[in-house]
Amino acid sequence: MNIQTTTKFDGPGLDALSPVGRETVQDRIYRQLRIALIQARFDAGEIFLAGDVAQRMSVSSMPVREALARLVSERALEAMPNRRVRVPLLTLERARDIAQARTLIESELAARAISNLTNDDIERLEMLTAEYEDTSDAQDVATLNHAFHFHLYEAAGSSVFMPIVESLWMQAGPYVRAAAKLHKPLTDTAATLHHRGILEAIQAGDKARVASELTADISQSFAILERADPDFWNEGEGGAS
Repeated sequence: MNIQTTTKFDGPGLDALSPVGRETVQDRIYRQLRIALIQARFDAGEIFLAGDVAQRMSVSSMPVREALARLVSERALEAMPNRRVRVPLLTLERARDIAQARTLIESELAARAISNLTNDDIERLEMLTAEYEDTSDAQDVATLNHAFHFHLYEAAGSSVFMPIVESLWMQAGPYVRAAAKLHKPLTDTAATLHHRGILEAIQAGDKARVASELTADISQSFAILERADPDFWNEGEGGAS
């Protein structure tokens, strides 16, 4: 079931973009958009117009179109008529698929990472968790959560799994954003509960618990969507407003 809400690309995620230099322009545009999608800064249904994005980033339209095409090929965005591109609409079936895929792959990566983590890595994860607990800013929360998970996953050293995880996070972004709107405050004791559990499991060298805590952490946002009123899905409440 698709949510039919569609809006012009003019949401708060646009504020995260900044002008880029002339070197490897397409790559820089792509990187900024990818990070913004990963950090759940766009609503489902938001429309990307190449001219609007180009103006905001102080570049020409061509590299923007190329960057958007890359994101469409990665299923983070979807092509629309008249050269428009949008963040995919939300469906409960897709939410479940993304949650399952993230759980399977990220749990494996986290378990693999344990033996490769240095003391400096663990200190970094502790610091990110402490900063997460001390902020109530939605953008900071998204940035710190992303940094925690990806610092952990990168320690696994898998050049095959990491691009898959990045793609899944881009696809999950609008669902995580929708869940955050349904569940307020954005930060509470549950927000970093499982990050603390992951750290404790790492210290104990307990791969099974790391996987379990990570699964619980990933499941939080999707569980909020599972509990959402049917009108959320039927009347477009999960789409862009």
